[in-house]
Amino acid sequence: MDIHVDYDRCEGHGECVIAAPEVFDLNDDGDEVIVLDDAPAEALRPKVEAAVKLCPVAALRIDD
Repeated sequence: MDIHVDYDRCEGHGECVIAAPEVFDLNDDGDEVIVLDDAPAEALRPKVEAAVKLCPVAALRIDD
């Protein structure tokens, strides 16, 4: 599982951080996601999938 962020879309809403704090964080300005682990363990897939679905601007994508 590889995580990709469209930084042109990301507005720093932070829904991904709430859904999967092991994988996502916000930068110091709080306006852009930081991927802490761009290839997380498969056990985190449900959380990452939730983060993708919760993103209000569809900035996240998972590639297998």
